Amino acid sequence: MARGDDPTGEVTDLLQQLIRSQCVNDGTPGSGGEVRNVDLLGGYLAGIGDHEVYEPLPGRRSLVVRVEGSDPSAPSLLLMGHTDVVPVNPDGWHRDPFAAELVDGFVWGRGAVDMLNLTASQAVALRRLAARDFRPRGTLIYLAVADEEALGTWGAKWLLEHERDAVYADNVLTESGGYRLPSDAGLRLPVLVAEKGTYWTKIRVRGTPGHGSQPFRTDNALVTAAEVVRRIAEFRPETQIHEAWRRFVDGMGFPAGLHAALLDPTKLGDALAELPLGLARTMHACTHTTFAPTVAHGGTKTNVIPDRVELEVDIRTLPGQSGAEAGAMLREALGDLADAVEIDSNDDPSSSAPVDTPLWDSPARVTARLCEGSALVPFLMVGGTDNRFFRRAGSVGYGFGLFSERLDYDDYAAMFHGNDERIDQESLALSTHLWEAVAEDLLT
Repeated sequence: MARGDDPTGEVTDLLQQLIRSQCVNDGTPGSGGEVRNVDLLGGYLAGIGDHEVYEPLPGRRSLVVRVEGSDPSAPSLLLMGHTDVVPVNPDGWHRDPFAAELVDGFVWGRGAVDMLNLTASQAVALRRLAARDFRPRGTLIYLAVADEEALGTWGAKWLLEHERDAVYADNVLTESGGYRLPSDAGLRLPVLVAEKGTYWTKIRVRGTPGHGSQPFRTDNALVTAAEVVRRIAEFRPETQIHEAWRRFVDGMGFPAGLHAALLDPTKLGDALAELPLGLARTMHACTHTTFAPTVAHGGTKTNVIPDRVELEVDIRTLPGQSGAEAGAMLREALGDLADAVEIDSNDDPSSSAPVDTPLWDSPARVTARLCEGSALVPFLMVGGTDNRFFRRAGSVGYGFGLFSERLDYDDYAAMFHGNDERIDQESLALSTHLWEAVAEDLLT
């Protein structure tokens, strides 16, 4: 791997290897194969700190590298990156999603922005620190964690429940944040200080089997399921102007008219219609409980009326919102069908961290040097990350990173779990410098 002060070649090479490992997590316990990326990272970081690996299921391996601080009472820092990626349909891509091709300064591949880019840059930063004989007062931990893409059951959640002393830190940095949001007041870099909760739901629709050639007055579970999907898709939850949203809008420095509209439930919809699509989608999700039908299974044969269909719905809850509230909204959406179907939900509530912390101040100092004229702004992560487990355990956890001007927000947002995922080399280098500088600033 490339050496020298410029980390670009080294982090590019490591990212390409991580992508090519194809650690695809489809949600089943036997998928993921994160052992491949953990073995790669373990070899890359050989000789640095103390290494431990944890494998609660075959192949679902996580790596912990600890550089112990000289002062046990000093604050500790965890740099956490997951090693698994979501499934991909190659038909929608212009390039092989696992070839990790480097084209015009961009690395293409599944995981390039979610989040193998940061997992790689954190590892490179750790090795560069070690090469300078970095001796922190506070302990620095690198965690390459499994199973983030399936709610963290065999990764961060398991580690905190079974090996807490190995991974817990006072401060945690992981995905994503750090993309560039221009405003009239100057460049803003979002720090994800909170994230929505998940209320993933399965809906089972039952009917009566029969012959497909005689559909008259049949109880077709698929037809009922289609109506369930239609009602959920058309449901419009109320706009919620919560504190996390208000802090973001106040920090962005929007023009007065847009600022007022974004804080007015009656005007926010019209304001979003005037914004770029990717940003509008994110802002809508920040201010609404969202319902997205995503999976359907049913039917056995073309000539058999289906008697069972199972639907999956991705429901995301806002800060302060309970699972019971989300369940009531789902029943409202279903109307008279609510009692005709079976509903099974998994409630994983929203989490947040304060902003008046050393972990906020340190990246603020660092990014002022790396991105001249920028300022941090607190933001809400509309998806989910492993940060929630650490926040609940007592850590201050933020989502951050750094991205260059080559990647605008609309492109960035569309690539998460989407087609043609790619990251530019300048962003990889910026993130590497970020992790190095924050570790030195916070821990020494």
